[in-house]
Amino acid sequence: MHIAVAGNIGAGKTTLTGLLAKHFKWEANFEDVVDNPYLDDFYTQMERWSFNLQIYFLNHRYRQVLDIRQSGKTTIQDRTIYEDAYIFAPNLHAMGLMTNRDFNNYQSLFELMESLIQPPDLLIYLRSSIPNLVKQIHKRGREYENSISIDYLSRLNERYEAWIHGYENGNLLIIDVDDLDFVSNPEDLGSIINKIDAQINGLF
Repeated sequence: MHIAVAGNIGAGKTTLTGLLAKHFKWEANFEDVVDNPYLDDFYTQMERWSFNLQIYFLNHRYRQVLDIRQSGKTTIQDRTIYEDAYIFAPNLHAMGLMTNRDFNNYQSLFELMESLIQPPDLLIYLRSSIPNLVKQIHKRGREYENSISIDYLSRLNERYEAWIHGYENGNLLIIDVDDLDFVSNPEDLGSIINKIDAQINGLF
């Protein structure tokens, strides 16, 4: 089974992915932010590196999805291939940070990949307000994220909400994380686990 966690930058995807993998004894697939050769350059010069970064993520997540299906293990994935294609790449294009030529090339490649993969059995969307995202981003203190603007996060949030509103690829669980502390509060984590249990039990 393939479970995926989606959400904006700072929503808590990586943390929750790790906690759920530990609880359910699932395999965990994390987003590649440590070894990503484009991230620092992208946040310094978005227009120059946007296409390179998005192709890197697309390739990385496509491989992840193939590996998940081939492994036969229940796996939880930190961020999905759909977020790159429906949120991040279109946002960069709309902001004038990716050319029409590059965006069309990217979209064509994604559509080919999408035709060859299956969507997650369960998508968990972490919904967050902008102030909460900003707080979490500052708390984790990644240097390359210091330049992320409120406007950029707001644009992404709008696209996330539009994507989730029309999501029809499979089972969807929406979790509002603003008033949750699933790291320090076992009750908050427990309530999320109970919701996931109910979703998973409904899949069989």
